[in-house]
Amino acid sequence: MSIRTILFDLDGTLIDTNELIIASFTHTIEQYSDRSYEREEILDFIGPPLKESLQKINPARVEEMVETYRKHNIENHNHFVKAYEGVVETIESLKAEGYKLGIVTTKMRNTVQMGLELTKLDDLFETVITLDDVNNAKPHPEPIVKALNNLDAQASEALMVGDNTHDIEAGQNAGTKTAGVAWTIKGRKILDDLNPDYMLTNMRDLLKITGG
Repeated sequence: MSIRTILFDLDGTLIDTNELIIASFTHTIEQYSDRSYEREEILDFIGPPLKESLQKINPARVEEMVETYRKHNIENHNHFVKAYEGVVETIESLKAEGYKLGIVTTKMRNTVQMGLELTKLDDLFETVITLDDVNNAKPHPEPIVKALNNLDAQASEALMVGDNTHDIEAGQNAGTKTAGVAWTIKGRKILDDLNPDYMLTNMRDLLKITGG
């Protein structure tokens, strides 16, 4: 079955927010933890919903930490964030070729919109599923199923593209094909271990997969 629908994670897949996320976690940890965290430890917090990660740092003060994190994240957003090389032109090409395109992310809608507008990706997707729109975040299939329903698309004709284990597992759980991105900050091996259908070294690789 050929691919007609492509769903993307946002952070770490389409746009490079890694250093912003690390800086925001570092800023928050300094105020709410009784110890400092190594960069490698903070990398483990990238991908899951924010509250889930902050719970591991100081479970008694999660709501305060969310506010501190988000304030830092929004204030420093435009300084750090950019689209990965090859992303914008690839998405534009896929849209021009008639593919159904969507985003499935564990971020809240307001910061998702900021990232899309900053990187000029905001008019290229027919559906954007955020943490606000679901009861269960990835790797649960719910966000992907919701995106497919919004696009009137079949899982058997869809591809989920992401930089995190949550993305690949969610695609597999929803019955789509999956593609990992080799530029994941956690190292491509964690994705290779899940046996995605494809591994992209640049987003332009999608054009070869789709025949574009």
